[in-house]
Amino acid sequence: MTEATVRVMFVCLGNICRSPTAHGLFRHRVDEAGLADRIEIASSGTGDWHIGKPPDRRAAHAARGRQIDIDDLRAQQVTAEDLRYFDYVLAMDADNLASLQALYQTTEGARAEPSLFMRYSSAYRDQSVPDPYFGGERGFELVLDMIEDASTGLLEDIRQRWPDLD
Repeated sequence: MTEATVRVMFVCLGNICRSPTAHGLFRHRVDEAGLADRIEIASSGTGDWHIGKPPDRRAAHAARGRQIDIDDLRAQQVTAEDLRYFDYVLAMDADNLASLQALYQTTEGARAEPSLFMRYSSAYRDQSVPDPYFGGERGFELVLDMIEDASTGLLEDIRQRWPDLD
């Protein structure tokens, strides 16, 4: 990574469905844009019960259906250090955003205030990405649709804020 690296973290509850899907899909977009050496991507959960586990098999299957591989990712829990390190800390829903904002308030030296990932979406602006864990297969497809849309807007935002990346 270079000094001009932009750091992005996606956060959901357990880091096995939504945030690893966002991580993998955005990583794919960044690779396609030729910016893999300039944009660092990670994902975490606000909860700790899935630490070290791979993404949910249904999330991985849905992602593979769009040529996105997330099998290498492992769940981790967001930390105060993450808020000091990352430029974007993007929550999948309002509940996780509230948890991140509480952590942000007590983290000295935090870089960027956490926000909803869907703020970058054109079709789902400021909505929460629904947790597909207890739903059917269609829920994972909707999550991918939402993340694809917001990923486009996020990459545009990064390019505007860091014009020297390209």
